[in-house]
Amino acid sequence: MTTHGRYERDARTLELPWPFTGREDELELVRRSLAAGRHGIVVTGPAGCGKTRLAAEALRGTDCARVAGAPGTHRIPFAAFAHLLPEPVSLHRAVHLLSGVRLLLVDDAHLLDDASAALVHHLAVHGPTRLVVVARDSGPLPGAVSRLWTGELLPRLALEPLPDEDTAQLLTAGTAGSLDPLTMNRLRRLCEGDLRLLRDLSAAIGEQGLLARVPGTDTRAWRGPVPLTETVRLRTAPVLGRVRPEERETLDRLAFAEPLAPHLDAFDLPTLERLESDGLVRIDAAGTVHLARPLYGPVLRAAAGTLRARRLSRTPDDCTSALKSEAAALEDRIEEGDVSALAAPVGRWLVEEGGTVPPEYAAVRARYARLRGALRESAAWAREGLRTAPDDPACATELAMSTAQSGDLEDPGTPEPPLRAAYRAVTYGPAPDARTSRADEPGPMTHRAPRATAEEVYDAVRVGAPERALGLLPPGSLFAQHAEALARGDGPALDRVAAVLEARGYLLFAAEAFAQAVTAHRDPSAARTSRTRAITLARRCQGARTPALSGLALGELTARQRQIVTLAAAGLSNRQIAERLTLSVRTVGNHLYSAYTRLGASDRGDLPCLIELPATRSA
Repeated sequence: MTTHGRYERDARTLELPWPFTGREDELELVRRSLAAGRHGIVVTGPAGCGKTRLAAEALRGTDCARVAGAPGTHRIPFAAFAHLLPEPVSLHRAVHLLSGVRLLLVDDAHLLDDASAALVHHLAVHGPTRLVVVARDSGPLPGAVSRLWTGELLPRLALEPLPDEDTAQLLTAGTAGSLDPLTMNRLRRLCEGDLRLLRDLSAAIGEQGLLARVPGTDTRAWRGPVPLTETVRLRTAPVLGRVRPEERETLDRLAFAEPLAPHLDAFDLPTLERLESDGLVRIDAAGTVHLARPLYGPVLRAAAGTLRARRLSRTPDDCTSALKSEAAALEDRIEEGDVSALAAPVGRWLVEEGGTVPPEYAAVRARYARLRGALRESAAWAREGLRTAPDDPACATELAMSTAQSGDLEDPGTPEPPLRAAYRAVTYGPAPDARTSRADEPGPMTHRAPRATAEEVYDAVRVGAPERALGLLPPGSLFAQHAEALARGDGPALDRVAAVLEARGYLLFAAEAFAQAVTAHRDPSAARTSRTRAITLARRCQGARTPALSGLALGELTARQRQIVTLAAAGLSNRQIAERLTLSVRTVGNHLYSAYTRLGASDRGDLPCLIELPATRSA
């Protein structure tokens, strides 16, 4: 009897049409767990987070058998192993028959029948079989499966949702054309790390013609209702399937109240208690009621009939007062020097529903995003404001600033485009005049302060000219500390400033401060740590390309290493690089390994941040 075969046959049925993205560290961990002398690993995580795909990549090309739990088979002994066992057998006999299986994938282990779960446990305890066990981490688990890691038989890898930057890369690779940042943010928020749902929704909005090109860009945007695909209905079945009229009415009222959460006093308390007990709503500390999942509201609105929607719907004008309050809160945070994450659902809801956003709000939202390092998101908000008011100067300035600092520029060898010229006028313009600058402003990031006392002063620090800012920033402020540390060439002080900038949400500024610390450090180990942190933060800043980050590039590499790293960042495989440069594949790999070590990079994913930076011209 053949109990196993090349795993590639199974991998084809599991493989998504999207490339495997991110999870490099997790992939290496799974592969190491299958090395000689190891017994395997358990991979857990929420539905759709990529557990099975990770296992498929780790096992690709190996000689592996596969079993899987399935709904409705709980009462059938050894249901998961039916294709590997020739006849009804005892547990002891099953262990004996599978003694020749050296590598076994157990998928959907949370759905295993008790006999199959017990068999997996026995194989982990007594057999020579190495196991990769994949299970959902929510809901009940067979006791024999949970004891695999609680009993320390196998290590457990708990998968977290794919990071935002990797999700964006996945969306870009898996869809026909680029999506605008606000659409990407919407998809990520609705799907909450469920990659199967993400794939389904992104395909549906494309196939149903719901994407519209954003003027002046090569991106497309999704605005309006959520398509009710089979997968969407399955994920939202807990709310769509409520049959009690009072419960469905409550859920619909919450859905149509978005983005403004009502107080629990507006609802029948016993009904809310039932919905909360079932995990469909949540009540925060202020007593306001929210639907438990971001997808619930849009789906309930899309599924409502015409008359019901007409009765419950709010209009964008209903949000006018809340929108002004939201803009004021964002401006206050900017003035306080803290742009860490702040809930701002009203403006987001207006955009997603296809409404118009006032330019004064869009400019503040674009500014907040830019200061956080979300440069492409900032440009998208600025364009939303310009769509309403094409001549709005604040939105035009924000668009110029965010676009010029991101990777969305023409080749620097071409004539200087207007947006780049606008940024250079701000960043490299004449030094601030002390006669027009005041050091008693609340902070250099304030929206209300004159430009000469705000970002222009701090921009001098960012481009490496701290002497132009000394004495012009509020004494003792974080931004003054940055200027002073850079002027002294104090690497440890720059690291400390960068850490506080990161904590306050200024991810791009933090990346730049860490990058500046690289050349200031006298200790090579400290310099490598600063470089690694700068790279990590720069990856979260949506293609940021600024003068400070250009210093990360390739200064410590040999000419051959720079050549190989440039090709690797462009997407060429080791073999393709070897063929192009007439080298052996091993030589290419050795050069890359040395380059990773010198640059503080962990893998190829870090390289574009390092080498796709345009040359910076002097002021």
